[in-house]
Amino acid sequence: MNKIKFLALAAIAASGAPKAAAQINFYIGVAPVCPYGYFDYAPHNCAPDGYYGPEWFKASVFIGADSWFHGPNGFQGQVDNTLDPQYGYSGPLPNAGDKPSAQRRAPEKFRGNEVRDGRGNIRGEHQVAKT
Repeated sequence: MNKIKFLALAAIAASGAPKAAAQINFYIGVAPVCPYGYFDYAPHNCAPDGYYGPEWFKASVFIGADSWFHGPNGFQGQVDNTLDPQYGYSGPLPNAGDKPSAQRRAPEKFRGNEVRDGRGNIRGEHQVAKT
């Protein structure tokens, strides 16, 4: 009788065990080719000139964001979120494949107000000194 009770309890325990669900997100394909980088959130639209600070570019090439980020570990770079549609920006955005304008913003005029890590995480506000 003990053997039957044991088998019955084992069957109940096995069938009633909660099932774990896993979700894996990944991107297939290449990063968008944008003249000034792209936003670090889907659908990864091109960012306007001045959104990313100069540390996001190496030899004038964007180091990437989100799944295509290829900057150093521990990277933290400034962005100007006033040029982000998620923060209310409604001005023009470049299209993928556009070439950079001949009249680019000077890097020394950049005024970042948010620090990001390249993987879509905000690291806090950056206080910019008034000049």
